[in-house]
Amino acid sequence: MFDIPMQSLMAQLLVGLINGCFYAVLSMGLAIIFGLLNIINFAHGAQFMVAAFLAWIGFTQLPMLLGPEFKLNFWAMLVVAPLIVGALGVLLEKTLLKRLYHLDHLYGLLLTFGVALILEGVFRHFYGISGSSYDPPALLQGGVDLGFMFMPIYRGFVVVASLLICAVTWYLFEKTKLGALLRAGTENPKLLQAFGVNIPLMITLTYGFGVALAGIAGVLAAPIMQITPLMGANLLNIVFAVVVIGGLGSIMGAILTGLALGLLEGLTKVFYAEGSTVVVFVIMAVVLLMRPAGMFGKEK
Repeated sequence: MFDIPMQSLMAQLLVGLINGCFYAVLSMGLAIIFGLLNIINFAHGAQFMVAAFLAWIGFTQLPMLLGPEFKLNFWAMLVVAPLIVGALGVLLEKTLLKRLYHLDHLYGLLLTFGVALILEGVFRHFYGISGSSYDPPALLQGGVDLGFMFMPIYRGFVVVASLLICAVTWYLFEKTKLGALLRAGTENPKLLQAFGVNIPLMITLTYGFGVALAGIAGVLAAPIMQITPLMGANLLNIVFAVVVIGGLGSIMGAILTGLALGLLEGLTKVFYAEGSTVVVFVIMAVVLLMRPAGMFGKEK
């Protein structure tokens, strides 16, 4: 019934896997922030976008302003941009978000939504909406002939790096003493504080870490996607759907669901391209009907 060349099928699956990696890393950051802080971080897509722009600015604009010796390559920005975005997240948490913890989730959502609009507006004002390009580092340019398809080296690097980030983050939060303290802090913060744990600092650093994950994804995405002020907003709807399907607050759910939905989206483009934009949301509706807490979420 479907006469699909193997090369086309594998190419779309690779694209779906790469998208799934971005979904996994971004939704993992959202899951951490919601699961441990109870905040729906609507600024996550904008923070992803800021990191991509910082990578581009460090490589193309900074040398023009300060001289060629200040040129920051991809590898430098893979460290610097998430740190900057994470620091901005810490500033946001310390100045605004901490005032909303005792209020309904809606207030945090509205605040972070407003922050996202401000960030998008600022970058749109200075850089427009036409989009900028960012070349992969020289080490990762070119491709590899796998026989059944030609795989760009950089895209393979994105898959490996994303899976490694997901694995390390999951281990950190689920299998270490620090992760146990963070989970205990969400259950009974007053008791934990009585044992000398600095709960406000823990909350601040957790938010900063979740935002830094968005920053890492933004730098990784810069050589693949067009860098525009709306690049994060375009992903955010799908990422929120991934978090809902996986289960709000579930790190493993975010990782597995992000990867699976990325592959499913790529497969749908092969057999029914028109449905690829809605398949994630159809699955979300079905999951919510059958299991409102999500596939890996805990029923209350």
